Amino acid sequence: MKITLLLHNAYAVGAALRGTLAFATALADHHDVELVSMLRHREVPRCAVDPRLRLVPLVDTRVGSDDMAHPLFGEPALDFPAADRHHHQYSRLVDLRAAEFLRGTDADVLIGTRSGVNVYLARFGPRRALRIAQEPLPYDAHSALLHAELAGPYRALDALVTTTEGTAARWRSRLPLPGVRVLAVPAVVPAPAAPATDADADAGTAAHPAADAQAAATAPDADPPTIVAAGRLIPGERFELLVEAFSAVCAKHPGWRLRIHGEGPERARLRSLIDGLGLAGRAELAGPRSPDGAEFAGASIAASASDTEASGPALVEAMRRGVPVVGTGRPPGPTELIHAGGGGVLGPRDDGRALAGALLDLVGDPARRRALGAAALESARRHGPGPVAEHYRLLFEELRATRRSRAVRRALGGARIRARALAQGNARA
Repeated sequence: MKITLLLHNAYAVGAALRGTLAFATALADHHDVELVSMLRHREVPRCAVDPRLRLVPLVDTRVGSDDMAHPLFGEPALDFPAADRHHHQYSRLVDLRAAEFLRGTDADVLIGTRSGVNVYLARFGPRRALRIAQEPLPYDAHSALLHAELAGPYRALDALVTTTEGTAARWRSRLPLPGVRVLAVPAVVPAPAAPATDADADAGTAAHPAADAQAAATAPDADPPTIVAAGRLIPGERFELLVEAFSAVCAKHPGWRLRIHGEGPERARLRSLIDGLGLAGRAELAGPRSPDGAEFAGASIAASASDTEASGPALVEAMRRGVPVVGTGRPPGPTELIHAGGGGVLGPRDDGRALAGALLDLVGDPARRRALGAAALESARRHGPGPVAEHYRLLFEELRATRRSRAVRRALGGARIRARALAQGNARA
């Protein structure tokens, strides 16, 4: 099949883009795969792109480009949803180029990778192609205005793919999409560059997966042993709870360290908390996190006190390195990740005492850390590009087989939605 993935900017950098490129590479083992980048801001992509992937940029935003001189470049986008936080990066020229490309594509499968781009896909993608929208963010991460803008176009999709079962359930309950398959597929988190056996496992060709688990189970702790966390320094990530829990660890195990990677508005408050608890030199705000999770290399424990699923990819990056996880939260946050296959310890949300207890238990038990690290490595394999590509292969088959029945459900559901809207309008009148 010919599969086209629609990206915001394939020339940028970041964990999500690395995951998309790894996923596309896995698809290219069996299909003709094309990457369409809405924007292009540099000559060469910053992330490596497999030579089998055909890269098609639509609008060149480099200074001096012909597109920058186009009269429509300065006009705001009309088709791209106005409530999407990336709307200011889009123009009427991007609208028209996206529509022109999608109306002329011969792809069998079209996959959008974020909300605004998904609207282009739903509005202009040919009906003969399977139209699949990826939603990497939880439902509640979008505003009510954006939900309203997505509701109509999303009803034209064949499938909406989220990263967790909890998020899929939320979309199904809050935004009815008759005839649209709403499901969860794990987000792709590429394996670290080494060892090579992990990369082989992602491709589904590893001959000795147990060898990697054994390596994780026997890996020594860092010196000094370190608890590592990563994410945006925002209230929902609850790093203050983690710092307070770490102070209890330090009281009994002064040789341990805490390292937090990330930036955000809570940095000054966290710095003040660290100093106030006398943790200077033991707890570190280490600055921006890396796009490939390298900050977890050599970590003894990965920790999260998050109330949301925002920390999920970071924890997977830790698990990909055989690092055990201690987490708190509520679905669809770290709860779902840890329950999915082990490799960690889960405590109740917003309970600093329980978090401190869970950390202390692992800090004092090296054998259990190694065992959980091995389980984490094995559990994280489901986030490899190969297993995720297999999920999509099965989804393609299902969507083709159910196309007619879903079309009927879409028509009936659409009629019910229109009738309900008419009744509500009459009642207000």
